[in-house]
Amino acid sequence: MYPDTTIKDNPKPDRSEQILTAKRQKNAKNASSPKGNSGRRQRVRLGAIFCLTLTLAFAGRSEAADKLRLGVQKTGTFAWELAVIKASKLDAKADLDLVVTELASTEAAKIALMGGAVDIILSDWLWVARERGLASNLVFQPYSTAVGALMVPADSPIQTLDGLKGKTIGVAGGPIDKSWLLLRAYTQRDGLDLKASANVVFGAPALLYAKTANGELDANLNFWNYVVSLEARGFRRLIGIDEVERRLGAKGPLAMVGYVFDESLAKSHGAALDRFFKIAHEAKEELARSDADWTRIGKEIGVTDPKELALYRKRYVEGVPTRPVEDEAADAAALYHILRDIGGPELVGAANELNPGTFYKGAANQTPAEH
Repeated sequence: MYPDTTIKDNPKPDRSEQILTAKRQKNAKNASSPKGNSGRRQRVRLGAIFCLTLTLAFAGRSEAADKLRLGVQKTGTFAWELAVIKASKLDAKADLDLVVTELASTEAAKIALMGGAVDIILSDWLWVARERGLASNLVFQPYSTAVGALMVPADSPIQTLDGLKGKTIGVAGGPIDKSWLLLRAYTQRDGLDLKASANVVFGAPALLYAKTANGELDANLNFWNYVVSLEARGFRRLIGIDEVERRLGAKGPLAMVGYVFDESLAKSHGAALDRFFKIAHEAKEELARSDADWTRIGKEIGVTDPKELALYRKRYVEGVPTRPVEDEAADAAALYHILRDIGGPELVGAANELNPGTFYKGAANQTPAEH
């Protein structure tokens, strides 16, 4: 485990940059002083050579590198990509100092971000929109379009959504889980209210996966990684949430999960953010083509079945966003209305429309949150 990161442990980037700038200015002033002799100049030259050697040896920790503090869950895909970044020294090449804080859950990540302990986490655009309605300036950069699915056993008599009447459905998350609400909204268009017509059991993803694998549930709506494990064991998709999104009006794959950070970071460290997103994409590309990385990942997540690991890889690669952010934002705005209508203020807060500044469009193009 990484130790808990506090504001004291990791000053905000803009303050760090002020300190570094002051040091550079002081050093420059001393270097230009006419006082001294040849011996002093010799020592300065030797010192410069020594410092250069240290810089080359420890580029990832160089004072000149821009620091970004990342809140990461140990077993998540973000951690996979950061491992590639570190192993390939992409961070050093991009002149970035990536400080990683390991967090236990998505809620812990949100708390760390809002408390100023980290700069970037992964979360969903709906939470960002809600927080912007509460006077925050968080923004969302698409990270993955991978979503879950409603799974049934291979030999299940359930062939259509209508067949779920009277059946027991396990739903990962709670009553306002976004995938569950989207599925409910879709079936309601055909006159089927799953909330009323089926026996719905909410629970942790891992628990519901185990119950489904053991035959205790008729169907399971779960996250994409648990869906992969069920598929590898012969379960079939009744419907994927990506298909639900399209049937509800999305024009293409929509990233529900993204990098979340404050606008102030974009304003103070916009160039560093651009470099980070670039190397993060490079890490995704490497994961798409590297067998060795997936062998390592398989060991980390305890997947020994080659078929299951191949499915993990396939779904991960399929989830890499490829659309312009404007298209993502347009689809999110369309689905927001549906989620608002079915989830109500408990889900979206008081806003009737998706906050226009929710999706990050670059530091110079952000729309301020309405406070």
